[in-house]
Amino acid sequence: MYQRRVAIIGAGVAGLTQAIALKTKLEFHNFTIFEKGSEVGGVWRANTYPGCSSDVDIHWYSLSTDLYPYWNKSHGLQPEIQAYWIELSKKYNLYPHIAFNTKVLSAEWDDAKQQYTIVAEDVFSGKKTTSVAHVIISALGILEAPNMPYEIPGVRKFQGASFHSAQWPGSIDLQNKRVAVIGNASSGAQFVPSISEDPSVEVVNFIRTPTWFFTRPHIPYSDTVKWIFANIPLAMRLHRAWIMFWFVAPLHLPMGDKALQKQRDAMTKYILDNTPDRYHSHMIPHHPPGCKRTVADSGFLESLHRSNVTLNFDGIAEIVENGIITKTGEMLPFDVIAYATGFIGERYPMHVRGLNGTTVQGYYDAHGGPTAYIGTAIPDTPNFYLINGPNTGTRTSALFIAEVQVAYILQLIEPVLTGSASSFTIKATATDTYNAKLQDQISRSVHVHCYSWARTNGTDKVFYPFPWPATVWWWLLRRPNWDHYMAVGAEKWVRARRIEAVKKVMKCSAVLMLLWSYISGSA
Repeated sequence: MYQRRVAIIGAGVAGLTQAIALKTKLEFHNFTIFEKGSEVGGVWRANTYPGCSSDVDIHWYSLSTDLYPYWNKSHGLQPEIQAYWIELSKKYNLYPHIAFNTKVLSAEWDDAKQQYTIVAEDVFSGKKTTSVAHVIISALGILEAPNMPYEIPGVRKFQGASFHSAQWPGSIDLQNKRVAVIGNASSGAQFVPSISEDPSVEVVNFIRTPTWFFTRPHIPYSDTVKWIFANIPLAMRLHRAWIMFWFVAPLHLPMGDKALQKQRDAMTKYILDNTPDRYHSHMIPHHPPGCKRTVADSGFLESLHRSNVTLNFDGIAEIVENGIITKTGEMLPFDVIAYATGFIGERYPMHVRGLNGTTVQGYYDAHGGPTAYIGTAIPDTPNFYLINGPNTGTRTSALFIAEVQVAYILQLIEPVLTGSASSFTIKATATDTYNAKLQDQISRSVHVHCYSWARTNGTDKVFYPFPWPATVWWWLLRRPNWDHYMAVGAEKWVRARRIEAVKKVMKCSAVLMLLWSYISGSA
């Protein structure tokens, strides 16, 4: 029988997790990972700025099948996280499956052949190649394209070094430089403390909208603790379980107005207690906590006490050849501008066409922004699945979210890979029903009370947060609701399911008969 083929787009943590699962769970090896970079790791390959680290405790931001006892701190730094995924790629022999420096330009479904035609391009030579796949798994995530604020006049005029934090140049030397940092969310809050450790580096952080912070110290693991994790059975598992409980359990508690105000007061106190007095009138956001991403403070607020760090809330009127002109008219000279301005989340970065001319971006546009069935499947795009797609953002580990999706996707693609079915496509009615409930829940949440990158055009549809606890996420994706999918060429699969259902009924009947015989005999 002609063997089916899988294409995975992206060799970040989600794509690698999917590839490992294909090998270990399904013993399937006929897949290719298309990666535009020159190494695995995704965000951990791309984001090399100083101080880059995980926001979530690293023992929960590790693959559940491959826990690692020798993490140095409670939150992993970029180099060791990247090294972890490189080692996993070697362990599972993934490198022969990866097409590096290869960007997928398009994927179009051929309904007669029940397969996708994929056009990819070598990022250096521009040479295009064509291949086919019966299943495509998009592991690009929702934060793939850096957002440069070209709406600021003069962005391209600056004659010094300028770059987005996700494109930090390895050769940059900031010693004795004046550095402008635009933005103070997650990335900026990580690298400002790192680059300002050198007192010769003068840092001015331009802040348009203040951010809610909560404390997240990076606690070192002693050699003794590492030994316990490595040698005491279940010790590391229990530690990971405690972290999961600490993250997930509070989300199940009712949050009335009184509790929300108490949370806001506590976060306000934390910010003011750790910030120089001169900034107090600017540092407290007007939007409620949780509307935008709350930033883990691992040294940012403390760094504001340094003489070489200044916050500027005046707003940027224009960027000129040698610096920045604020909206108060002040000209501030700079040698370097670092943009910590986030990512573009509302555009899908490649052309995918399914049935009836439907494209992923066209579907997004028709529904007011990124939309999918449980963040995973899109109507009229057979055998096409997203990992970390629309509305998959939770206050937990993104890797946990991805692992749950991977397990779900395996159940959907196994019949295709074994030849029992040709394709599965999510129904529009199921997708619409799910998203109506999701958006109704979001409409009653904090997420609609601020301008945010997680909303179409900043103020419209909320497309990133998942509004329920992570346990609900696991429950929804524990197994497919096959009634929500249309199957093609699935006669063998349907027949096998019916036989399996009959076997289950017969087993249950046999157990009940034995139980009845036992009860009758006892009586």
